[in-house]
Amino acid sequence: MIRSNHLKLFFLLSVILGLSSCKKEKNMTTVTPTDKIQLGKKIFFDKNLSNPIGQSCSSCHNSETGFSDLNHNMVSEGAVEGLYGYRNAPGVSYAMFSMPLHYDYVDSTYVGGFFLDGRTNSLQEQASKPFFNKLEMNIESVSMLISKLKSADYLSLYKEVYGDLQDENTILKNMTDAIAAYERSSEVNPFTSKYDYYLKGQASLTAQETRGLKLFKDTLKGKCANCHLIDPDEETGKVLFTDFTYDNIGLPKNSNNPFYTIPTSYNPMGSSYIDNGLGAFLNNSNFNGQFKVPSLRNVAVSAPYFHNGVFNTLEETVTFYNKRDSLYKFPEVPATVNHKELGALKLNSQEEKDIVAFLKTLTDGYK
Repeated sequence: MIRSNHLKLFFLLSVILGLSSCKKEKNMTTVTPTDKIQLGKKIFFDKNLSNPIGQSCSSCHNSETGFSDLNHNMVSEGAVEGLYGYRNAPGVSYAMFSMPLHYDYVDSTYVGGFFLDGRTNSLQEQASKPFFNKLEMNIESVSMLISKLKSADYLSLYKEVYGDLQDENTILKNMTDAIAAYERSSEVNPFTSKYDYYLKGQASLTAQETRGLKLFKDTLKGKCANCHLIDPDEETGKVLFTDFTYDNIGLPKNSNNPFYTIPTSYNPMGSSYIDNGLGAFLNNSNFNGQFKVPSLRNVAVSAPYFHNGVFNTLEETVTFYNKRDSLYKFPEVPATVNHKELGALKLNSQEEKDIVAFLKTLTDGYK
């Protein structure tokens, strides 16, 4: 679906009707104090905030890989050795631009939310979840987390930002607020890719990259920009490479996912476990197998790909979109697969390479 105009209409109607809650989260005009950002960064990189110590937010979201898993694991190992989550760690960069989860009646799709299944509605709420997930940082209680904060070398910075320590829930709220401030900073969202400089007239694309861009934008051939929007966002003026919607693109199961082999007390289903994504969160089978359309920024450095890490290279990923229906006939969740927009794009091998070349221009830190 070509959703950009529909989304613009939706937000216009929201303003007219006074439904501003979705817009507030996306309005990034407020200037955040530098000390709050620095506090959030210290919390984000603190490996003492896990149980046992040794894992931080940055363990699964590293700046060198677009704030995804530094070691390119299909799913990341938690603080407890041998325990793994069931999903690939998505990049944190540019997540700030999402809005709370809501249903778009124009396009009949859910939009926004955080995590790949949209189960939280703010960066703050998202930031709190890994602390208490047994397969991630494994903190047993808010009290345990706060005790770790009290022994941190940045406790004085916390007090400078938020004042004296209060009740534990307020402290947790402040910690996640600081993390969110860091995740909204220019360090996490730099917009310094070759493509950004190209848009400003400060860099030139090669002939192959230009061909790839043309295919990327072609709504009838490459179809990439149908969901990974390349038009500047109406509110921010930034090209975000996502429409924040959800889709079941027909991915095969990743039989190598180590989540299937962890103790049954954590995964009773073993290898029969099916990740229904948005449908599981909504408890609505009509949305089974749907996952949030990610931004493609830094995609060249954030392998492996998709919610289950099933593909290791951009080349494999583009081939999947192009030839899914002939090469991958057994999707994990077959009932809700999108058969309209991908699966038989009829791109030749050179066209696939051209799209990959363009995707490599989206990596931050271009010089």
